[in-house]
Amino acid sequence: MPKSDLPIGGEYAPVADRIALFYERFPAGRIITQLTMHNEREVVFRASVYRTEQSRTPAATGWASERVGDGDVNTVACLENTETSAIGRALANLGFTASRNRPSLEEMEKAERARRRQVVPALDVELQQVADARTDLVAMLRTARRYGIRPARARRWHDRFLDPSLDRRTAARFAQLLRRFIARHLTDSIALGLADDPYRP
Repeated sequence: MPKSDLPIGGEYAPVADRIALFYERFPAGRIITQLTMHNEREVVFRASVYRTEQSRTPAATGWASERVGDGDVNTVACLENTETSAIGRALANLGFTASRNRPSLEEMEKAERARRRQVVPALDVELQQVADARTDLVAMLRTARRYGIRPARARRWHDRFLDPSLDRRTAARFAQLLRRFIARHLTDSIALGLADDPYRP
């Protein structure tokens, strides 16, 4: 396989799967994140994973950095995306990959965005931004499916994301709707005790 053809999709599990596996194995475990750098160009997070509430030193750590504005997700949620990547790396270092591949889906999508910037440096900026937005929207829709978005709506939105007429402004609106849906349903799940809060102290 050429290095430029990165396999994105079912071969790589999202970080949410790693978090679920971790709390299944260590119900009293903790995931602590620390923002170590945040400026107008870059965000860096460190994640520490503890097996028990009494653990004084982490069983594993992970680092992640993201460029502000690199794709739709990092344009509007760079902090959250970087934190998620750091958690994914820490859990992978502890042995939780949730797939046969060590990199997470989020890491592979980041690598794909970087590859596109190198392979097509002369590509029109607007077209590249829309292409990045499509990738990010599909990833967010995958998460929304986990939180119960109606199948008919998910199919309709997925088709819309792949429509050649999709523009950056419309993509941004869809991204906002998806972020709100995911945040609302994640909060509800935590409140009902159906999901663990990965950011609890």
